[in-house]
Amino acid sequence: MPDSVLERSHALRADFFENERELLDALAHQGQFPDAMFIGCSDSRVVPELLTGARPGDLFVVREVANIVPPYGTGQNAVGAALEYAILHLEVKHLIICGHTDCGGIKAMDYGVDMATEPAIASWIEFARPAQTRVDARASQTGDARHQAIVEENVLLQLENLQTYPAVRRALDENRVELHGWVFDLAERQLRYYDASQGFFVLFYAPGSQATE
Repeated sequence: MPDSVLERSHALRADFFENERELLDALAHQGQFPDAMFIGCSDSRVVPELLTGARPGDLFVVREVANIVPPYGTGQNAVGAALEYAILHLEVKHLIICGHTDCGGIKAMDYGVDMATEPAIASWIEFARPAQTRVDARASQTGDARHQAIVEENVLLQLENLQTYPAVRRALDENRVELHGWVFDLAERQLRYYDASQGFFVLFYAPGSQATE
């Protein structure tokens, strides 16, 4: 039986392999040299390459539910292994945490998950719990505004967790890497980044606008 996904994508895949033949040959024979590592949510609506305009070889990508980076030493090693490879072997210059609005992982954490039927999800999203706690401790927000605040706080939380990894800490101390926190607004098609000097997320891109430098 033919693979239905491959069948549907055949034409696009053929065009891609033909149009990018030179680039793909170079990557196959010379290896990868990505400039940045992108840690984003598994959500199908958030596509790192489309958000960044990246081509093959530009990004080293990890996608996890709710763009979570478990703190070092928790026993969750998948993200840590990718971080170590990106820092120590690929020598990426940028580590990006990208969250997004309407995040199912954040909603699941916020509203609760049945441990009996979804134990993996229930356990995983607890790594985002401090973001919810911080938001609710600061102000009384409801609805979309509260959800967005938790999404943004979760990006900051995961940036903190990144720094618990020895490889990341050393790279930061030696000024070999920069950390970036982004939030993609699905409905508004806006990309915001965290400006540490101002202490909040700043609009970087919106439809019809020019990206800031």
